[in-house]
Amino acid sequence: MTHKVLVLPGDGIGPEIVTEGAKILQCLQQEYGLNIVLEYGLLGGSAVNALGEPYPAETRRQARAADAILLGAVGGPQWDTLERPLRPERGLLAIRSDLALFANLRPAILYPQLAAASSLKPDLVAGLDLLIVRELNGDIYFGQPRGIRTLENGEREGFNTMVYRQSEIERIARAAFEAARKRHRKVCSVDKANVLEASELWREVIERVARDYPDVALSHLYVDNAAMQLVRAPKQFDVIVTGNLFGDILSDCAAMLTGSIGMLPSASLDAKGKGLYEPIHGSAPDIAGKGAANPLATILSAAMLLRHSLNEPEYAERIERAVGQVLDQGLRTLDIMAEGMTPVGTQAMGDAVVAALVGD
Repeated sequence: MTHKVLVLPGDGIGPEIVTEGAKILQCLQQEYGLNIVLEYGLLGGSAVNALGEPYPAETRRQARAADAILLGAVGGPQWDTLERPLRPERGLLAIRSDLALFANLRPAILYPQLAAASSLKPDLVAGLDLLIVRELNGDIYFGQPRGIRTLENGEREGFNTMVYRQSEIERIARAAFEAARKRHRKVCSVDKANVLEASELWREVIERVARDYPDVALSHLYVDNAAMQLVRAPKQFDVIVTGNLFGDILSDCAAMLTGSIGMLPSASLDAKGKGLYEPIHGSAPDIAGKGAANPLATILSAAMLLRHSLNEPEYAERIERAVGQVLDQGLRTLDIMAEGMTPVGTQAMGDAVVAALVGD
């Protein structure tokens, strides 16, 4: 079976890091027989520049036909003055909604070689391995009504609606409990049920679904306490399940526990396992074009793509081993470099992973 993968380089550092991710997939194809076809498309600011909209019809066709999607990043200051529907980030929201990618998996794993790069003490983060399962299609990002209006007194007011349906909560809950069964069988649900009705329903549905998973321990935290616990004792967590807004914030917080946001991949999955895979760090326009970006999060996103959507876990494991070997060799990009080390660039880091793959 030939796997069809759509590659969307995007904006900022996206083309640089995606080049290295695609290079890894092509290495697996050439060296080990991975049956894969890569197709390229446009999303975000690059799509606006070329075709006038952030999620063009041709990209929509490509995305629907693909088995999986590898994305770089979208956005940049040059598009910030556009009307909201034309901004690059609207393309990312649109493709997630169009493909019904409701489950965002964000692992936060600390490679032992990078323990000193974490902002926390090594003993707090050594061995860290947690998974944040973020609901991706609901919440305040999609809720209606929303907008900016002028009140009778002439003052302007911005408003958004936080809304969750029971079915949306149930399906993300099941995704989290199923993931926990493959890990350490603990789920912590994060909400703000003490002040938000949407969170009241969230907690009620989570507890009902939990009865179908008696082998998984369920706990609850309010989001403010969860943020505190992530930096106080992060290893207490196994799987965290939460809504779109809280998950967006907490996953970036968890990223810094690992030493660099440049190390963390993510997967956004539909009900059948088709997914969009991307690093969580964004387009980093300040270093775009300098060859300094860390491609490892993108490379590890490619590993997640192989494991979750293409059902090729052995290839995923090869990539993960290769990344570990490269870190063992002391190779570091600027974001994970320790004192006394000489940094390598984006391409050199990708080449090193390829060399480790070939020698595996």
